[in-house]
Amino acid sequence: MSTLKNTINLGIQIVPKSKTLDAYALVDKAIAVIQESGVKHVVTPFETVMEGPEDQLFEIAKKAKDAVLDAGADEVLVYYRIQIRKDADVSIEDKIGKYQ
Repeated sequence: MSTLKNTINLGIQIVPKSKTLDAYALVDKAIAVIQESGVKHVVTPFETVMEGPEDQLFEIAKKAKDAVLDAGADEVLVYYRIQIRKDADVSIEDKIGKYQ
């Protein structure tokens, strides 16, 4: 992981695959992990965006992925989108605050 301690944005999309379980119910398990983490986040129809230190966000992302597998998914596809600034924080508010 990076040694930067700036606040970043990490978007995560988890696409579960299961022959027997509802995909939305499995995604709900991942979102619950993110909500319980206490980090600032925004749930959208395609991904959940988190805000915080890089190491913390990747640990949460791993736990979210594991929660989906533990809930019975046969496999998961995980897509990340990350915005990092070298010498400054990245905030969700700066990007979408004017739309709220």
